[in-house]
Amino acid sequence: MQSLQLPRSLVRPRLTEVSREAILATSPDLGNVSLEYIRKNLVAAAPQMLAGTSALSPSHLPAALPKSSLPPYFKVPLHPSRSSIQPCYPTHALAVSNGRPSGPNDMYLIFPVHALLFAAHCSKLQPLPPPAPCGSASVHLPVLPLALPSAPAFAILHAFMYSKRLDAVLSALFPVPANFLRSLTHRTVRATLQSGADLHHLSAHLCAASTANVQILMTHIAHVKELWQDMVALGIDDPALWDTVELAYEIVLGALNIAGMTK
Repeated sequence: MQSLQLPRSLVRPRLTEVSREAILATSPDLGNVSLEYIRKNLVAAAPQMLAGTSALSPSHLPAALPKSSLPPYFKVPLHPSRSSIQPCYPTHALAVSNGRPSGPNDMYLIFPVHALLFAAHCSKLQPLPPPAPCGSASVHLPVLPLALPSAPAFAILHAFMYSKRLDAVLSALFPVPANFLRSLTHRTVRATLQSGADLHHLSAHLCAASTANVQILMTHIAHVKELWQDMVALGIDDPALWDTVELAYEIVLGALNIAGMTK
């Protein structure tokens, strides 16, 4: 393991408070509302936000675009809602690219977002341009290019911001026992971090699922590190998510140790 030169842990940075100005830029009526209350209401509004995203016509909002073809905004038609949930439509589109370009064919990954949700959780996200009025048949989404250490890893964060599902974060990184995911809460994550036996069980499962192949396990650990790097770059303030990434790293380190012992 020493030859791999892996850090024993992923350092959790000291987080700065999210910008009140960034929140007011998205919702001027929230001037005197506490951040805790805003976040609580965003969790409650997640079904409406997801319904709004689902209403966007996918043919007018591509999942990816070449850097040379990025428009300043997307005008996206809306599908008639068949749900009883009142949709809350996205306000912007993030065009996420890798911070280290690899060539002229680099792509932007496109993510529709609700500006307030990200302003309330990401202290280092640059200010989003003012949202445009929403029509009855389409939405106008200003585009914000965003360079991150890993554009693919942002897809995990984007989904988590809306769902708050820790099980989805872990399962997106590597194989995890289904019975562990079914009961996964922040309390479970913290308890598992304190249990050597539980950590060993999860590491052994991952080692077996990876056929004790060190290269496969190194790919898994790279995914965890990329997610951690994006969280640092965005200044994400969510203790449950940070603990889950710490757990993921502990599991992979343990799997690497087990794989080394089986050689």
